[in-house]
Amino acid sequence: MSATWTSVPVSEVQPGTTVKLRNGMELLVTRVEHQFLGRPNMLAFIEDTSRRWYKAPMPIDATIDAQVPT
Repeated sequence: MSATWTSVPVSEVQPGTTVKLRNGMELLVTRVEHQFLGRPNMLAFIEDTSRRWYKAPMPIDATIDAQVPT
């Protein structure tokens, strides 16, 4: 099975999705933190794997490139 990159609303990203950040880094979303820093218009994607831990804050009304199976 292959995957393609497609633009999706940040608010629709679920754990298990691989996203590409603006800097080109790919992030496997293992958790989504809603209301990041108490702000209802922000969320954060978290990758918590044996390879790394990373948190990427996002405006909830933005779009992001995500890998979608084809």
